[in-house]
Amino acid sequence: MADRTPAGPDRRHLLRTAGRVGATAALGGLVLRGGWLAAAPASAAPLIADRPLRIGYLPITDASALLAAHELGFLRASGLGDAAPVLFRSWDTLAQALTVGDVDAVHLLLPFALQLRVAKRVPLKVVAWGHTNGSTLTVAPTITATEQLAGTRIAVPYWWSIHSVLTQRVLAAAGLTPVIREPASAARGTVELVVMAPADMVSALASGAIAGFTVADPFSAVAEAKGVGRVHRFLGDVWADHACCAITVRQDLVDRQPRAVGALTDAVVAAQGWLDGNRRDAGRLLVGGGYLPQGETAVSKVFTRDAAAYAPIARHPDWHGEHLGFSAFPHASYTASLVALLRRTAVDGDATWLPTDAGAAHADLVDDRFVRASLLRAGVPVAPRQELIEP
Repeated sequence: MADRTPAGPDRRHLLRTAGRVGATAALGGLVLRGGWLAAAPASAAPLIADRPLRIGYLPITDASALLAAHELGFLRASGLGDAAPVLFRSWDTLAQALTVGDVDAVHLLLPFALQLRVAKRVPLKVVAWGHTNGSTLTVAPTITATEQLAGTRIAVPYWWSIHSVLTQRVLAAAGLTPVIREPASAARGTVELVVMAPADMVSALASGAIAGFTVADPFSAVAEAKGVGRVHRFLGDVWADHACCAITVRQDLVDRQPRAVGALTDAVVAAQGWLDGNRRDAGRLLVGGGYLPQGETAVSKVFTRDAAAYAPIARHPDWHGEHLGFSAFPHASYTASLVALLRRTAVDGDATWLPTDAGAAHADLVDDRFVRASLLRAGVPVAPRQELIEP
């Protein structure tokens, strides 16, 4: 399983009291030593000539590490400039912006990144995980058992997403069959899956257009607050500490500006440490900074959920699936399991591209050199991992 080791007390104290690191004008770069942030010489040259690093994101808590890295000044301190992250409304437009070079780095659904790299040969690389867990299957309040979803519609954000993969496993475990482009039938035990923009899901659930949705937070917290939905399963209770989105960059950034990629992973690791050590302040940081449009109460809940409150729905309470986690290292075992699951997942489109050699696919998609070095500088060990998947 992924490492859940929290930031040590010294690191927490430093990050808590440091505030906006970027406020210190002398910082020209960021070095992580034993979990401490230390200023590099002020004369350090910008790592990307003539412009700052350009970041794209969707307004979900999956983007927290990138957003906190900007808001706390870690990117600027690393020599990557202070350009505001650019908000996108859909995964397609975010991926297109990365493909054509409008942005340099994004958080991207891992199955989508795999499809782009293997099927479409888009020149990109996953350089770190952005987070673990953080997604839910949320249903109408009247639904108390998975079997009740027979004959209904469930929304997912994208076909190539961990949300679609694990929703289909949960349905299958209850004896239900997901269908695409055909009406669901209670008599046949089928559930229609549709792709929907995350921002539309809560209103669709409230209107009865769908019976549930599976997506990244904070939309489950918003549905709970509005009284239109309840968390039926945390996806972290289906696949322990799974990755959903990864920090993904353009290949030419890796090839031409490797120091910039290393600085990015330094900043992401620092931001993950801050978020994990300052959970009660994370919602205020992301909403107050103007990155997420949802209310602070809903966003804050994602970081501070009480396991006891969700004990009745937890099948694997020791996994703490309600816990939005921060683990940066992209494990090959995860990619192998993901490829195997994708082979058993229905999609609306071509799936013949799925690789037969998961190890080769991981090597093609992932470049872990930079985050491995960042974690070493931060004194954060890469813990052994076991994939636990039990719907």
